[in-house]
Amino acid sequence: MAAFQPLVFSGVQPTGNLHLGNYLGAIRRWVALQADYPCLFCVVDLHAITVWQEPADLERQIREVTAAFIASGIDASKHILFNQSRVPEHAELAWIFNCIARLGWMNRMTQFKDKAGKDRENASLGLLAYPSLMAADILAYRATLVPVGEDQKQHLELTRDIAAKFNHDFSERIEAKGLGHPIAMGDETVQGFFPLTDPLIEGPATRVMSLKDGSKKMSKSDPSDLSRINLTDDADTIARKIRKAKTDPDALPSEAAGLAGRPEADNLVGIYAALADRPKTDILAEFGGRPFSEFKPALANLAVEKLSPIADEMRRILDDPAEIDRTLRDGADRARAIASRTLADVKSIVGLLNG
Repeated sequence: MAAFQPLVFSGVQPTGNLHLGNYLGAIRRWVALQADYPCLFCVVDLHAITVWQEPADLERQIREVTAAFIASGIDASKHILFNQSRVPEHAELAWIFNCIARLGWMNRMTQFKDKAGKDRENASLGLLAYPSLMAADILAYRATLVPVGEDQKQHLELTRDIAAKFNHDFSERIEAKGLGHPIAMGDETVQGFFPLTDPLIEGPATRVMSLKDGSKKMSKSDPSDLSRINLTDDADTIARKIRKAKTDPDALPSEAAGLAGRPEADNLVGIYAALADRPKTDILAEFGGRPFSEFKPALANLAVEKLSPIADEMRRILDDPAEIDRTLRDGADRARAIASRTLADVKSIVGLLNG
């Protein structure tokens, strides 16, 4: 059989407001990927409930994330945009993967350790099995490429481990049924049902830091709203948050080496560079030697110029929740057309009678 066709899968949890870090670190990149690959973009609401979610808030946040995707430039007609829970094949495939993955693999996941904290025994089973569901999200479509940040690289490596073990454990069945695709494994090519999905590592400005503490990543869970720029913020709010952003008393350096040991300065310069789609060196050449009292207004104007249209479009989209739901239903129908074929083949390979 022919090699796997390139396909991008990516998703985001509907928990809290999406912010500038999500936009620069992920969503903007996804928009660009649409020109080169067929893409599936998923609001991963099943992942969200691995920790408690207020149901009414969860419903609202699913629609907000969907609106943010569309407002940012995700084309739901040419590509597939859906919420995870509308495609039950994700959960069913995840159960099969639960029986493929090893408990020791799950116990090594650093994100589980971070989220469970000291009260590990009180964490949900779903939180422990989260990476298996993530593997199902990706492999239900046999996606070959996944844009990931640093915090998800380990989970993608687990996805590759699950795919490799499935291919190995059922190699004879896969070949007998003619369901294999060529996969490069070192110096040899083998037949496998699932691809070993490759990461698309994010480019510059993937780690947008807090506006109040340049050593911490910008986060929707930070109790201070001044720490982040939300995609729903209006122009005045964006400008106010940048004015109040933490800095140091020194002028901006003229070269990148001068940003060492100055996390807040480095963060603001990085944000400007990412929004302007220019390298940091250009920004420092323009503003080097100038105080933050001159740089911040320029950054605020640029941020308002780039982000206000997204916020305005989000508000317009959110005014019609029924249309958002129609978009998600349509995307889910198209996603299921792919995922159901994958799951049927997996069941046949494993030996489950579903014909």
